[in-house]
Amino acid sequence: MEARVAAAGVGPSRPRCLWTSLGPGLTPAFGGGSPVVVYGNARVPALILTTNKGRDIPESREESQLPVTLPDAHGIAALILTVLALILFSRDRIPLETSCLLILALLVTGFELFPYTHDGARVRAADFFSGFGHEALVTIACLMILGKGLEKTGALQPVAVVLGRAWGSRPKLAMLGTLVVCAVLSGFLNNTPIVIMLLPIMITVSLRTRITSSKILMPIGLATTLGGMGTAIGTSTNLLVISVAADLGMRRFDMFDFTVPAAIVGSVGILYLWLIAPRLLPDREPPMADTSPRIFKAMLFVTEDSFALGKTLAEIRERTEKRMTINRVQRADGLYVAKLPSLLLQEGDRLMVADTREHLKEFERLLGARMHDATDLEDGGSADLPTPGAGQQLAEVVVTTGSPLHQRTLNTAQFRARYSLLPLAIHRPRTAPGEVTGDFDDVLLRAGDVILVQGSSKHIAELKRGGNMLVLDGTMDLPHTRLAPWALSIMAMVVVLAGTGVMPIFTSAVLGATVMLLSRCLGWRDALSSLTTSVVLIIVTSLALGHAILSTGVDLFLAQLFVAATSGLSSTMILSALILLLAVLTNVVSNNAAAVIGTPIALNIAQQLSLPPEPFVLAVLFGANMSFATPIGYQTNLLIYSAGGYRFSDFLRAGIPLSIITWIGFSLVLSVIYKL
Repeated sequence: MEARVAAAGVGPSRPRCLWTSLGPGLTPAFGGGSPVVVYGNARVPALILTTNKGRDIPESREESQLPVTLPDAHGIAALILTVLALILFSRDRIPLETSCLLILALLVTGFELFPYTHDGARVRAADFFSGFGHEALVTIACLMILGKGLEKTGALQPVAVVLGRAWGSRPKLAMLGTLVVCAVLSGFLNNTPIVIMLLPIMITVSLRTRITSSKILMPIGLATTLGGMGTAIGTSTNLLVISVAADLGMRRFDMFDFTVPAAIVGSVGILYLWLIAPRLLPDREPPMADTSPRIFKAMLFVTEDSFALGKTLAEIRERTEKRMTINRVQRADGLYVAKLPSLLLQEGDRLMVADTREHLKEFERLLGARMHDATDLEDGGSADLPTPGAGQQLAEVVVTTGSPLHQRTLNTAQFRARYSLLPLAIHRPRTAPGEVTGDFDDVLLRAGDVILVQGSSKHIAELKRGGNMLVLDGTMDLPHTRLAPWALSIMAMVVVLAGTGVMPIFTSAVLGATVMLLSRCLGWRDALSSLTTSVVLIIVTSLALGHAILSTGVDLFLAQLFVAATSGLSSTMILSALILLLAVLTNVVSNNAAAVIGTPIALNIAQQLSLPPEPFVLAVLFGANMSFATPIGYQTNLLIYSAGGYRFSDFLRAGIPLSIITWIGFSLVLSVIYKL
């Protein structure tokens, strides 16, 4: 007897159903003729197992193609809200947390003011907050704590040191080894700490070996994304797809259930990143030492002993051989004066300029101005704050997701007092020079921003050893503690317990995070700092949108549209089209949102075509991870983008071919494995 899987929406004309693989806490129920699963307080469409012999599932694809059924008013509203969410998630100027809260507010308000009944049960507004307790979110949070423990204890330092040394003797083989190690590690750890750990080392390698950093950094960053596809805990996207599919009644994927297709396609991708991608990437100047290509925005403060005091703008431009471009002149807080050549500069004036860090320091010297407000040091700054003079160094601090500076201002983070460093300028990628205006101490910092700081080598080293921020200062020092073996053992325990089936991923991750804290590998402050608000809210919002789509039948509507659009194509081509759709979507919006919304639609597509659901769910999983082509596709892309001095087009140049390779590869491999 050949078993087939179908989804809800088949109606009362197909009564022969054998419930299976519902999992713990799931109860079959019937309402309105459509099978649903009662999952806690939620009632969602369920997968049902039927047989060809009973003719519950049509033999031919022509039979299975149902006419497209338009959703009701609530369904249309849910669809519009989903489109709005995807648009908001792609807007870097709007904080992700704000977009998430707005979508959640609209969802709960809409379903509260306009009640909706699905399969005899009212869809409650409170149901949209169930994501805060969803096992996928808890698992992701625990894995982030585990990754922070490895990062804080320096457990991966030996690997990093060995890789760094190998580059000095055989750089070509060292490149391949680095790509493979990054891909393997990403199958078990969050990508971000791996990239943060390797970035300073690889930049130092590029300086010592004279290999352009742009040939190294992007392939390594993309390798971590590629490797994260290989296991159930490789990325948060994987966990979300697996959990949502399991909630809908499909068999839960285990730790290594899709490692084989990921390894096959990933191997081809690694070869591409090793042999071809560096040739496609243009030479960009190394972002360190005297060749930084970054354009920083800074303010030059005119003091009583400045050369610029009493001079006109024309005179100070002559002093810099007309190389300095002044964007604005600020005379008082919020008061700007016209940039006339005859304007006489007064004490306290601020010149807003944009240039490389080397030119900015030269302008500071030529004009006798300062790149910081001297009153900050006089009116209550710490005695440890640096002052211009001998022993001072410059460093570039990259704002990363989850760092103490992310989504905060320098003032609210008390940067000067906490780290005894002076922020001098800010570099913001992908934005116009005029966007950062006024005192950048009050600018809300985003992931990828780079802060130019000045201070003693001691304080810069302390900032780097703290492990909370990415510091590009040209050194290879990494933290390493006696607790590093403990942290590695705890992570290995989590992987072994989940991989052997002794415990589900959810349980082993919670246990591992608990042991990590009890063993003092990680303190509570560091553990909490690893749980970023943006990650939590994007997951909760994605799950809420998924619940709205399921409850209103939008998933069935979109599946029918997809099947109608691909009518006449082979099963392999349809699967390939789904992968391509998710791959395009994940490069412009949140990969987690694309995964959660795409999973129920994929299950319905499989039902419409009378095909097994596993390859279509994996199509969503792999497609949503293929964020190779844009810097905004994944948070590690932003880190690479900023640290390597790349342009937006560089990601298109190297990322699109990798996307095509993985798209074709997964289309063929999944079709062969599942015999489509």
